[in-house]
Amino acid sequence: MPMSSHHFNQTVIEEFRANAGRVGGPFEGGDLLLLTTTGARSGREHTVPLGYVRADGLLLVVASAAGAPDHPHWYRNLLSHPVVRVELGTEVFDAIAVPAEGARRKRLFEAVVRVAPGYGDYQALTARELPVVVLERQEPDPRPVATLADKLLEAHTWLRAQLRHVREEAEASIAGQAPSLGLQLRQHCLAFCEGLTHHHTGEDAHIFPALARSHPQLREALERLGAEHRAVDRLKGELVALLDSAGVGGPERFRAELARMSAELEAHLDYEEESLLPVLAAIPFPPTGAGGPPGNGTGTRTGS
Repeated sequence: MPMSSHHFNQTVIEEFRANAGRVGGPFEGGDLLLLTTTGARSGREHTVPLGYVRADGLLLVVASAAGAPDHPHWYRNLLSHPVVRVELGTEVFDAIAVPAEGARRKRLFEAVVRVAPGYGDYQALTARELPVVVLERQEPDPRPVATLADKLLEAHTWLRAQLRHVREEAEASIAGQAPSLGLQLRQHCLAFCEGLTHHHTGEDAHIFPALARSHPQLREALERLGAEHRAVDRLKGELVALLDSAGVGGPERFRAELARMSAELEAHLDYEEESLLPVLAAIPFPPTGAGGPPGNGTGTRTGS
């Protein structure tokens, strides 16, 4: 009985991890990475081995599926959940997956084919345009993390940076009078929203209840922060709905909603830091013993 594609992939993944990224068989000597995406429907993690190409200083993968008529599952996953995990040799890092569009996609695909001509053969087999995906590595915050206050600031720094990036891209879209929201803006916005959801969920489930028990004087502030979470999350939902509706109303409406959420989020982060940092500065991270708030609720996937 022939080996299933799942079984074959699993064999390659195990060999890759056991040999610092080196594998034999059809991938021997090739440039290979492992890409872990989050299922668009299931929410479960899925890992696949993929060939990669470096061009223009970028790390690229192509959703070729060997020229099949439909996009591979991993590509559909990253359109719903742009934050992915990459294993490259012995390195493991988070990235934001951004499919290239228009002239940029054409230029990058030509660069890919110069390095790996087989992708040109795959393109000839299908009517669909093979997506070229840029894996934008998320660099960790270089500042040391010794307390839960440091961890909170790390998460807030990531959120502020991503929000600033999305705002800049929205402005660029409007300056170029784009008729709709581009994939690059969409992927970065979704990545920011995913990180924000993870951060708020962790605080609501772990950090805030523990702080309410150990520091009763903070309960009023924690109740306000929880209410602000719900308000910001509603705005985030409206923003995602605009993306899901292909930018109905165009970049101008998106920018207005983004500005509204940005103002509320910035005020929320400022108040949270003012209220909680003095207490969190006395709690080591990672936690050294029982009794204090758990240290797993302040990060984002890319910021932790």
